Formats: sequence, structure tokens, C-alpha cells
Amino acid sequence: MANRRTRPFVILVLALLSGALAALMAVQYLRNTSGNLVAETPKGKVAVAARELTVGTVLSPADIKVVDWPGTALPAGYISSSELAVGRGLIRPVQPNEPFLESKLAPKGAGGGLSVSIAEGMRAVSVRVDDVVGVAGFVLPGTRVDVLLTLDKSAQSNEPITRALLQNIQTLAAGQQLQQDKDGKAKSVPVITLLVTPEQAETLTMAATAGRIQLALRNTLDTMPTSTTGAKVSGFFGGAPAPSSPRRMAVVHAVTPVRDDSTVVEVYKGGARSLLKF
Repeated sequence: MANRRTRPFVILVLALLSGALAALMAVQYLRNTSGNLVAETPKGKVAVAARELTVGTVLSPADIKVVDWPGTALPAGYISSSELAVGRGLIRPVQPNEPFLESKLAPKGAGGGLSVSIAEGMRAVSVRVDDVVGVAGFVLPGTRVDVLLTLDKSAQSNEPITRALLQNIQTLAAGQQLQQDKDGKAKSVPVITLLVTPEQAETLTMAATAGRIQLALRNTLDTMPTSTTGAKVSGFFGGAPAPSSPRRMAVVHAVTPVRDDSTVVEVYKGGARSLLKF
């Protein structure tokens, strides 16, 4: 009887000991794992922007701060110290706390300004526009536009025509320029600087003197060219109406049936059938 009474207590004690041992092993495992994770998380020094910076800015020590970058996934081409970035010009805009990369900085000694952002073989051309032509101020550096040209007369016709002259052109800068109006007073005129090839620079310069330039803002991800035929005044309402041909009236003549009172007799002769009318 004593063994039967003590057996449940023995089982309970063994269960408690097993649970305590399992909990102790789990705690030990978690401690070892967390220690390994901390040990395997190295940190690197990365130079980031202390404030928002625009294209052409020559970096100074006040524009840069160095922070710890956790983990092993450091940005490709990152700058590790402020000394490696000071004095170099920005060829791409950066936001606060954004890392400085070699691909966003001009080489040492190249200086700053807009010229450092012009890729090799490309040209920067500025055109004067108004607020409407500049898409009401939404044409900003880095946006993509189509250049539309409006001529009073074209070589094919004597009516005004508008057509897309250049497509998917990158905007480098948007600023203001002072010029005189018709009364001789100074007024501020928006100036848009576009990144083009040498051939496109010639076309754009000629277009600015031959007609009126309009900019059409496009989606930055939309890079496919579009084929158009241009817009003419005569095409607003589908062109001139074609001359109408005279309608032909269908004439119906009433035919009065003729009454036939004759008698028809069917005759067979030698197997041949014939009809006789009296």
C-alpha cells in the first residue's frame, strides 16, 4: 500500500525535475544564440548627408556626418569618412541621412556646379519658357519631358502645326532669369536646362528661334517613344467635309395584272406532252 501511495509523488517529482532541466537548457541555448548574433553583427562607418543637397553642391564638412552602419550589407561604393567626400561636387541630389556613394560624386578636382552632372558626350541646353510652358512649375531637376514645337506655317501646309520634336529628355535644372518686357521693365522668366546630345542641342536651338516651345511632363518610368503625326487646325473637327453625292430616288411602277380567260388543254402524243391554248 505504501508503494502505491508514494508512486504518484515520485512521478510528480521526476516530471518537475525534467521540466526544470528542459527550461535550464532552453535558457542556456538562447543565451548562446543571442551572443553569437551580437558577435556576428559587425558595424561599418558610412558618410551620409546632414541635410538635403542639390546637384552641383561642393561638399563641406557641415554637409557630412559619419554614422555606424549595422550588419554586413554595406552600400556598394559607399564613402567611409568625411575626408573622402569634402571638396567633391554632387552629380545627383541626395536627401538627409542618405549615404554618399561614388556614383553620386564627381571626381576630386572636378569642382562643382551644373557641369559636373553632364555625362560624357552629352550637352546642357537652357531654354526660356513661361509658367504654362514649364507645366506650372512641376518641371523639376531629374524629371522627364517631351519638347513640343509649334510653327505658324509648316513646309507641307500654310497652317499652324504642333508636333513632338524631342522625347524623353531629362531636365537638369529649373531656375529663373531676368529679362526686359515690352515696356523695358525687368521680369522674371523661368529657364529650363535640358540634357541632350549634340545633335539634339542643334535641333533644340533652331526650334527655339523658329517657333514656340512647349514642354510636356511625362512619367519617369515611361521611356518608350511615341509616333505622332502632329496636330493641325484643320484636324480639330475631322477636316473639311467631303462633298455629298446626289441621292437617287427609287421609282416604283405599279403593274396591273392582265386577266386571262383562255382555256389550256394538255395533250399527250407519242409520249410527248404539249399544251394547247383556246
